Amino acid sequence: MLFDELAAASQAVAATTKRNDKVMALADALRRCAPDEIVPAVAFLTGTTPLGRIGVGWSTLADVSATPAADASWTVGDVDRRLRAIESLHGDGVGAARRDALAELLDAATEREQRLLRGILSGELRQGALAGVMTTAVAKAADVPVAAVRRASMMAGDLGAAAHAALVGGIEALDAVSLQPLRPVQPMLASAGSSVADAFSGADAVQVDWKLDGIRLQAHRRGNDVGLFTRNLNEVTDRLPGVVEVVRSLPGGDLVLDGEAMGLLDDGSPRRFQDTMGDFGADRPDDARPGEGRGDAIGAFFFDILHVDGSPVHDEALSTRRELLAATVPDTARLPSIITAEVAEAEAFLGRAIAAGHEGVMVKDLDQPYEAGRRGKGWRKVKPVHTLDLVVLAVEWGHGRRRGMLSNIHLGARASGESANEFVMVGKTFKGMTDEMLRWQTARFSDLKIGEGTGRERHVVYVEPVQVVEIAVDGVQVSTTYPGGVALRFARVKQYRHDKSADTADTIDAVRALL
Repeated sequence: MLFDELAAASQAVAATTKRNDKVMALADALRRCAPDEIVPAVAFLTGTTPLGRIGVGWSTLADVSATPAADASWTVGDVDRRLRAIESLHGDGVGAARRDALAELLDAATEREQRLLRGILSGELRQGALAGVMTTAVAKAADVPVAAVRRASMMAGDLGAAAHAALVGGIEALDAVSLQPLRPVQPMLASAGSSVADAFSGADAVQVDWKLDGIRLQAHRRGNDVGLFTRNLNEVTDRLPGVVEVVRSLPGGDLVLDGEAMGLLDDGSPRRFQDTMGDFGADRPDDARPGEGRGDAIGAFFFDILHVDGSPVHDEALSTRRELLAATVPDTARLPSIITAEVAEAEAFLGRAIAAGHEGVMVKDLDQPYEAGRRGKGWRKVKPVHTLDLVVLAVEWGHGRRRGMLSNIHLGARASGESANEFVMVGKTFKGMTDEMLRWQTARFSDLKIGEGTGRERHVVYVEPVQVVEIAVDGVQVSTTYPGGVALRFARVKQYRHDKSADTADTIDAVRALL
């Protein structure tokens, strides 16, 4: 199948707001794929590659110009192989080598193929067809139930694999996809709760777990073989030999556990997330069992069990899985957890979690099965949200759906002491902005423009530092990127504060205090 046909389908999907029309366009494209084209086609049409990120981002794309080809020549398989080759490039001069390979790919691509490729590689494919629409399209193309495709996708950890099973083997192949130790599944996700009382949602009793600021970790064991996987299903077994030892020592035959990995200080308290990530990325063999309390240790703390004694248990109620987890994993390797019917008791438990240096709590429905890859109200996360009044220092022109609008804002805190009328940059964000807000800020910051960036910064518009914006953050972290030595974590816009002047914005000291 020509890649141009996928580009045409993507174009048709972007041109309509009707979900059914999007599904029909995608299903038609999938039916025309050869078996070995299905997995990459699903990835491309949902705005990614079968490998995920391949080391090419917006800045690399901006440096590559190519005249569109008059005729299509690339097949879906050709493009998949070319992108895999680009990802495999490493060593000195890798940036230039990737730009050259990308230019070669784009030079032989039609205009709509170029548009699709740039959307995939920039992560900005704005066509209104994410995994939910694609799941329905796969079911339509294969004439199988949507629920069967969704289940197989979760158990396989990949929608492309489920699509291949559906289109090649039908419902029988989909039903044969099951949870298997050493094959990671997409983790169950939580929705946000505004408070503990809100998270209860009328339940008679709930399970409440501490919420760690760590790395989601899925542990698998088959026989004596252990595999550890992150939230994105990347294997990290060789980075955590101490956790491997813990998992290998547990009873229960073949196992699949869900949990968090976290760096620990000498007293057993949590390290900051970025320090955990730093240790996690290092090639160190000295991580420890949970609770051993070494300064550079990474411990694993499990909160769910999906497979035990050779049988999957993910469809059992949480109350049953809780008992199985307790029988399999010792207290030192489990998250602190309670069952309660009292909001006050849950709030006190939240207070203890915060006092111990953790993010908050997870409130869970005791009747809920483990729904791999789903985000629902069965799990609710509750954690404090900090807000800061900051000043906009610059804005970036958007791309994709935000092309032509000023989008990503650069945020500054007021300097301390004698430089209180100056500002220190602490981060950027484009999150939390409505279409109306984007239109407003495009006009507002165009009026406040005092300069423009050059070279790779030519998309940046510098503005007079007078506009205050209220920013919600989950916290801050140490940073060598910004002059204030800190950076915001998960920053998003709450509202513009037209009632406040820049000299009332929060200081850099107030931002640092969140460390």
